[in-house]
Amino acid sequence: MLEELSFGGLLFSPLLIYIPVAFVMSFVTRQVLYRSGLYQRVWKVAWFETGLYICYLAVVVNILGN
Repeated sequence: MLEELSFGGLLFSPLLIYIPVAFVMSFVTRQVLYRSGLYQRVWKVAWFETGLYICYLAVVVNILGN
């Protein structure tokens, strides 16, 4: 279950931490694919990047949310 984070009496969503972590993971994967030349084989780049980010966000929430 996701619980709020308290900083100075203000409550923040834990997604405030999970979203940048997933973005960094997605960015690293995109850079590796681009430098290896596999990025050119992706048919719809925008859909691939969106799906990759969503999958990484789900993994981060699943791992860190427990």
